[in-house]
Amino acid sequence: MTPTGDRSAEHRSAGQASAKAEQCSALRSCLYDCSVMHHRLSPKEHRFRYSLFQFCLDLDELDALPTRLRLFSHNHPNLYRFNDSDHLPFPGSRRREEADPATPDLRLLASAATTKTSLLAWISSQGLSLPPETRVLLLTHCRVFGYIFNPVSFYFCLDAQDHPLCAVAEVSNTFGEQKPFLLRPEDLDADGRFRRIVPKHFYVSPFSALDLAFDFKLRVPGEQLEIHIDDRQGDRPVLLTALTGRRVPLTDANLARLTLKYPLITLRVITLIHWHALKLWWKNVPWHRKAANPHLQQGVFHPHESLRGQATATTVQAATEKV
Repeated sequence: MTPTGDRSAEHRSAGQASAKAEQCSALRSCLYDCSVMHHRLSPKEHRFRYSLFQFCLDLDELDALPTRLRLFSHNHPNLYRFNDSDHLPFPGSRRREEADPATPDLRLLASAATTKTSLLAWISSQGLSLPPETRVLLLTHCRVFGYIFNPVSFYFCLDAQDHPLCAVAEVSNTFGEQKPFLLRPEDLDADGRFRRIVPKHFYVSPFSALDLAFDFKLRVPGEQLEIHIDDRQGDRPVLLTALTGRRVPLTDANLARLTLKYPLITLRVITLIHWHALKLWWKNVPWHRKAANPHLQQGVFHPHESLRGQATATTVQAATEKV
């Protein structure tokens, strides 16, 4: 017979091993229960706030997640589906061959096979080398019953000790175009937040001029989420936006709960975009046509037909620019 003290020690050891195994198997991927705020200051004031949820995915976990979740798949049909082709160009995307020649080093991107490798290849093409053990967190929407629209997705690159290396904002519009904006290590402030002001040169909304600047203020997601992107005209802000939220573990139970709380979330997002566009039109906010000023729409992935006839000089100029 085993002495009582030995049995207690064995139970403690087994419990510690079980807790350690559970901790090791814990997901870095999670969900965020969020609130989005837009406050347009000029030329006419317009403000709204709505709630939603988003995925925050560790891109190294994409293949493992479907084995732990019934409601989520990677490149396969499900209630929630992450498609590599919904993000930076990668092999197999039917729109890849349409990518803007101004996009830096597409030959490098052509060898990429996943969202992570596509992202790291693009970052490298911008002159920034990251260590091979770099981990990437992606804050985004996934397809819901096959439908997707992501106004903006955020990539956060971390080293092996989870120190932030850089961030990328992947901005999309309703014309199917995307444009990535890189926030470099030197853009990280003393408060641990990436901050950069950069020319927009992208058609995001018919009610926003193309010669504005984006003012990015991005914090790596933790227990709380805090992201700000403002539109600036010189030193003057004209549009304030904020995405805030709290972390929720990624489980089927939480996915089901948030689905009931925010049903068909990607369809809701695109519907709200058009609803508030109608309100701005009703307020007589000036309208900017997509085909106007194509020279101010640079470095665009999946360019709309209105951009494919740009002059060669404009394309060459854009190709030499670093984001």
